[in-house]
Amino acid sequence: MKHVWILNHYAKHPDAAGGARHYQLARHLHAHGWHATLIASSVDHPSGEQRLEQGEGWRQEVCDDVRFLWLRTSSYRGNGGGRMKNMLEYAWQAIRPSRLAGLERPDLIIGSSVHPFAALAGWWLARRHRVPFVFEVRDLWPQTLIDMGRLREGAVVTRALRVLETFLYRRARRVLTLLPRAVDYIAPLGVPEARVEWLSNGVDLAEFPDPGPAPSRPRGMPLTLMYFGSHGEANGLSDLLEAMAIVRRDAGDGPVPVQLRLIGDGPAKDSLERQAGTLGLDGRWVRFEPPVPKREIPALAREADAFVITVRDLPELYRFGISMNKLFDYMAASRPVIIASAAVNDPVAEAGAGITVAPEDPLLLAEGIKRLVALPPEERARMGRSGRAHMEAVYDYRILAGRLAGIMNDVMEEK
Repeated sequence: MKHVWILNHYAKHPDAAGGARHYQLARHLHAHGWHATLIASSVDHPSGEQRLEQGEGWRQEVCDDVRFLWLRTSSYRGNGGGRMKNMLEYAWQAIRPSRLAGLERPDLIIGSSVHPFAALAGWWLARRHRVPFVFEVRDLWPQTLIDMGRLREGAVVTRALRVLETFLYRRARRVLTLLPRAVDYIAPLGVPEARVEWLSNGVDLAEFPDPGPAPSRPRGMPLTLMYFGSHGEANGLSDLLEAMAIVRRDAGDGPVPVQLRLIGDGPAKDSLERQAGTLGLDGRWVRFEPPVPKREIPALAREADAFVITVRDLPELYRFGISMNKLFDYMAASRPVIIASAAVNDPVAEAGAGITVAPEDPLLLAEGIKRLVALPPEERARMGRSGRAHMEAVYDYRILAGRLAGIMNDVMEEK
């Protein structure tokens, strides 16, 4: 049995809210001759919750046969200087020999972004242990920050991040990317296309039993449109509230046709709640609910008639594609999906699993919502079944873990 260390600052276990990509992959790697240790920060993102007790510098835990090493970092809220400090603390803690002394020696190390400092720590550890380094790119830094307006092209920080990303790409034996066309961004930086591998997010269908079609609702009861996930600037939820206000206006004095449930947390949640109040969207139309642990998502999803996901209109960024955890959970739940996106890939359209509209256009999104509500229940059920079948064929984590094991085995053979 070979051993891989996966450095993911924001790795989560299923008792926490949010995506658990590496936990899910690690669970199924055992069947392919690998076991994994996930090395992560002690502070949960975005809640800021500290996992460690006072005086604990690190802790090892085992969750469903997956080993986690939590490294102490400072708590923070939002995306300011506290988060940047937390990133640097994680990278420093990850390379300290005393923190890793209790782990079995690795055969291969994966350094995973969101931010590149975690991957840089992974490269350093691979060099120390004389094992192959694999760079997993979940967000294209600094390009993501530039396209979202947080960094300026040509600024000192931007240039430094470009140097760092190029350094990591060129020293990795493989570059894993969640985005289907990220090779178009990576290869021009001097990386052979054959070393770039697409390994999407997915869903563990063993934990997501098919609930079948949504139950019929009494006449006059609104359909439940659900969103769960982060409430941040990149999630486009302000446009979704504007769309719901249009649906409310068009419904007039008639019954409420659809209720939106927003489940999750993030830096924009307070402002979104204020916006809903300003738009007159009371609890009959929109409900804000706290985040739930990953384990509870399948049961929660059964309460939905449909799901919605909104993507910012960032053509320079999304020309490489999208791979959002929540989208795969939605489709696994056998419910139709409304997606507002112009990304180069569209899993909803590929599967025939819902309705696609242009991003950042509340009027078109409102029309999509009303169109879905007006569909016969049988058509919504057909869309839901199509989405589930697409997940079973392509995006089950058992399939993705086998692909990851194959990539790692290839790297080991090259060594």
